[in-house]
Amino acid sequence: MQPVSVLGISGSLRKGSFNTALLRAAAGVAPAGMSISTADISQLPFYDGDLEASAGIPAAAEALRARIRAADAVLIATPEYNGSFSGALKNAIDWCSRAPDQVFAAKPVAIMGASGGALGTVRSQLHLREVLTMLDARLVSAPQVFVGAAHNKIEDGVLKDEPTLGFIRTLLDNLAGWVATLRV
Repeated sequence: MQPVSVLGISGSLRKGSFNTALLRAAAGVAPAGMSISTADISQLPFYDGDLEASAGIPAAAEALRARIRAADAVLIATPEYNGSFSGALKNAIDWCSRAPDQVFAAKPVAIMGASGGALGTVRSQLHLREVLTMLDARLVSAPQVFVGAAHNKIEDGVLKDEPTLGFIRTLLDNLAGWVATLRV
């Protein structure tokens, strides 16, 4: 397998984020040849068309766009806030979807998420899939990794739940397969 570079994006800005912990866990169980780095979306200004028109795309947004463009794939770990994904994640996607080269088009993307609720991030992932489909991302369809009761599975920032780690391994294997298919 050719090397696969993946950019991880956590939709949570919280220091002790369950979703950032999922990205760390993913890096630890990634298949041979896959590297996962993470992006920090906390420095992005709120999307504002007037700001874009007067000053162009801000440096923090352009840096994120460049990292997505350079990566073979993207792995998003989304929390669920009020039945949807976070405003911080939506803001990052909005900046990255700007013309002339919206960086999610034809980009392989996998989604996972953790929350304290019993259903994990079912609703937020549904909404996120809808947005990414609109941007023509190439979404990995299975497995869907919904980590419910995350406070029982993540201790001191480390995912300890073996079945969840197995789902993440499978998700990453499928992401690598999707990248290989699209390279042909």
